[in-house]
Amino acid sequence: MSTKDVMPQFALFQPTDIENALDLLEKYGERGWKVAGGQDSYDWFKDRAKRPEAVIDLGGIAALHGIRETADGIEIGALTTLSEIVDSPIITESYGVLAQAAGRVASPQIRNVGTLGGNLCQDTRCWYYRSGLDCYRAGGNTCYADTPEGMNREHCLFGASRCVAVTPSDTAAAVVALDAEMVIRGPAGERVVPAGEFFIGPAVNITRMTVVEASELLVAVRIPSKWAGADFYFEKVADRNTWDFPLVNVASSMIVNNGVVEDIRIVCSGVECVPKRIEGAEQIVIGSAPDAETADLAGGTASRGATPLNYNHFKIPLMENLVKRAIRGNV
Repeated sequence: MSTKDVMPQFALFQPTDIENALDLLEKYGERGWKVAGGQDSYDWFKDRAKRPEAVIDLGGIAALHGIRETADGIEIGALTTLSEIVDSPIITESYGVLAQAAGRVASPQIRNVGTLGGNLCQDTRCWYYRSGLDCYRAGGNTCYADTPEGMNREHCLFGASRCVAVTPSDTAAAVVALDAEMVIRGPAGERVVPAGEFFIGPAVNITRMTVVEASELLVAVRIPSKWAGADFYFEKVADRNTWDFPLVNVASSMIVNNGVVEDIRIVCSGVECVPKRIEGAEQIVIGSAPDAETADLAGGTASRGATPLNYNHFKIPLMENLVKRAIRGNV
């Protein structure tokens, strides 16, 4: 039997409240590992690419589950499953882009267990990094994907800084397109971070994908009522319809009054380490009718500044066309 068929030993803790979980995270720090649905974590452990001393299973914390209406929108517990989001009437009817994105994650079986917080906080899928090579992200001094021989078909067009990996999350694009706020709890108390600032690239911190520290927890996602009932669009292009991560996806929220776009958010994943706001395209669309002419003009600007790698040039027209479809497809 290969050693990769057996997980390394670790201490397992199953707290039932946030305070106890935070105490454990503060105690173990970088030696601890948070588990939500566990769909990604157990792969890391089985492959022995990650060897935590302690695993903190958050599944028994009731306060991290559920969808609640608030005075200014909704609040979704970080451990709410993707299937619960897909099936939620309030999300489907008022914030449909998140339900659409959650419905394209993996397979029904994985969505039944996988959580919103886990999907948002998951690590990158770069196979060099996940196979245990000593790349920059793993503490080494090489990006194996960004070499003349590197296989980088799935990697970034923007924001490379030593590492060229991308965010694999479908729901990340949706929460940024909804101007969501991320509620984080830690030893120092609670802080609220805009979704657009929650995800971080390698130039900020090459060892992680979000602002959440080892001693902190993402406890909830708040979505403001501003976008309730807006025109939404989500589309994902992947090699397979299920069990696969996006080559590129697009999520958009658009408010249209009297045939004119009053406000819009357009976000793509799979092109940068963070969900990428296509702000140039947004500015072109605001104040115009969301017709084919506007969509073509805006979509053509979406890839400005892109720096393709050896094998991912195809992402440029793919991204541009998805942005065009998002604008045309909302009305």
